[in-house]
Amino acid sequence: MAIWHGEKGRKPTGGEIKLARKKRKYELGEIPIYTKIGKEKIMIKRTKGGGKKVKIASVSFANVLDKRTGKTQKVKILNVLETPGNPKLARSEIIIKGAIINTELGKAKVTSRPGQNGVVNAILIEENK
Repeated sequence: MAIWHGEKGRKPTGGEIKLARKKRKYELGEIPIYTKIGKEKIMIKRTKGGGKKVKIASVSFANVLDKRTGKTQKVKILNVLETPGNPKLARSEIIIKGAIINTELGKAKVTSRPGQNGVVNAILIEENK
């Protein structure tokens, strides 16, 4: 069964929404791409209007910004420490926006959407000592 982003369900009053027409191709959705740690695997999808969207299925490096020096480095991702949105994703090593990852430089928070942008950007978290 297709993922459909058309109007469905119920009205705010609780009444059922009666469909006036069938599903349309432009209302179809896709299964989300969950980015894992591993050898780099990229998927390029065609979008509406003929554009392209780069999605990453697995990645081993991240672009990490150090706010103190203002420099960005490409560093290896060691593991996923936590995911505020869904703790189950951290246990299965899935990288999403907002996830805290462990890198060679230290802990970093992911600021990009790897399944949508095709790159993992992160900001280094400063430890208070």
